[in-house]
Amino acid sequence: MERVKINLPEKFSFSTIINIRITDLNYGGHVGNDSFLSLIHEARQQFLIHYGYSELSFAGSALIMADVAIEYRKEISYGEAIKISVTANGFDKLGFDIFYLLEIIQPEKNIVAGKAKTGMMCYDYAAKKKATVPEEAVNKLSGL
Repeated sequence: MERVKINLPEKFSFSTIINIRITDLNYGGHVGNDSFLSLIHEARQQFLIHYGYSELSFAGSALIMADVAIEYRKEISYGEAIKISVTANGFDKLGFDIFYLLEIIQPEKNIVAGKAKTGMMCYDYAAKKKATVPEEAVNKLSGL
């Protein structure tokens, strides 16, 4: 069976800490795949706000998720604090990738719980069509 492998960038431009709630757990007693996706959604929103954007207000455009890949590494349990590091790269005419590194915060050394990548496309919701990535956003998110 071929497995998803996500090659993360070396540097991340943003990180946040999220505590796992009881509602994030599945019947197996750990964070479920739906909650994992919700965690990266929350981290993405915080990342965008950090740069003065949101998914519906992105330098004159908006964003829509085109794809997602998740690589699970370790179960995440109730009450654990998760550091989610986020960065954007791979910009092209219509979109870019956002990468996520999820780590369980431990006193000695954080433990990698998972990696993820979302392909984000610029989108005009009124016209229901793809849009060009605003240069301003590329510059801000790239650190230029």
